[in-house]
Amino acid sequence: MRHLRFAVLAATATLALAGCGDESDPGAGSTPPLPGATTPITSTPSATPSAGPLPFTVTRTGGFAGFNDTVVVGADGIVTVTSMGKDPSKCKLEPGLLGELTTAIKQVDWASVGITKPTVRHPDDMIIAVSAGGGLARLEDPKLKPMVAPVSTLLTEATKPGNRCKPV
Repeated sequence: MRHLRFAVLAATATLALAGCGDESDPGAGSTPPLPGATTPITSTPSATPSAGPLPFTVTRTGGFAGFNDTVVVGADGIVTVTSMGKDPSKCKLEPGLLGELTTAIKQVDWASVGITKPTVRHPDDMIIAVSAGGGLARLEDPKLKPMVAPVSTLLTEATKPGNRCKPV
């Protein structure tokens, strides 16, 4: 039973991180929350369109594990992580990962992304949302496709600092 639960969690996380949403659905991300569900994202974008892509914010909420993480990446590569109500921690991204994130975020037309407040689509929905340059959307939004791989790496490295994000 425990192995099955882990397998389901791993599969759900993989699907969410792979951005497997239906790209042909123009209403994706705009469905109303389920009865009794909480709205996971309440913040506004962390930057104005004229401020460029950095800083940017990634939030991860929900899922079987009940994630509640906020990762803020500054232009200097300093990452502030707040997870499950614990005191914030900081780490500094190695230049290669910061470069990957910067390149990816510049490939997104943040003005066309708009501000789509992510909502719960089904029970145990894990929402990964990115906020930058005046835009806010789920990571699986087709407009954020360049962000999928580097944000996945960021979430791994920033929530468990190590190789590519050294504690500050």
